[in-house]
Amino acid sequence: MDKQITLRTPNPEDGPLVSDLIANCPPLDTNSRYCNLLQCSHFGDTCVAAWMDDELVGFVSGYILPRQPDTYFLWQIAVAAAARGQNLAQRMIHQALALPACSAVTQLQTTITDDNEASKRVFTKLAERRSTGITNEPFFTREVHFAGQHDTEYLYTIGPFK
Repeated sequence: MDKQITLRTPNPEDGPLVSDLIANCPPLDTNSRYCNLLQCSHFGDTCVAAWMDDELVGFVSGYILPRQPDTYFLWQIAVAAAARGQNLAQRMIHQALALPACSAVTQLQTTITDDNEASKRVFTKLAERRSTGITNEPFFTREVHFAGQHDTEYLYTIGPFK
């Protein structure tokens, strides 16, 4: 039987736990602890933390694009091994989009490397559940933006939706 998972917006005290969760979810890029503190404070109104008992088992970080108030940019999804297989990524994304700060959002964007099949499945499923389209195009390229040190990130756009 699956344990009960509670979803809520994060607070600054969650920052260190978010850093540890992301570090334990390869191949996610790790952020600085300071970055995770900012996600849990400045961007807390657009992020979702998932808790099972007293353990942080999931985190979605994202924000409203400053020049596109109808667009939610999903930065990262992390799900601990203990919570996998419970559709938690989808639940956290839907919770994030239902937050008051996202009331004007009609589309979601994220970046995914070409080899990340798991993320492609998550966002294809999201588009299907929202009965909307999904597109992608190169966004940050390996040679131009990453000096050959990181795979090209493709910008996926899901929407429009309500």
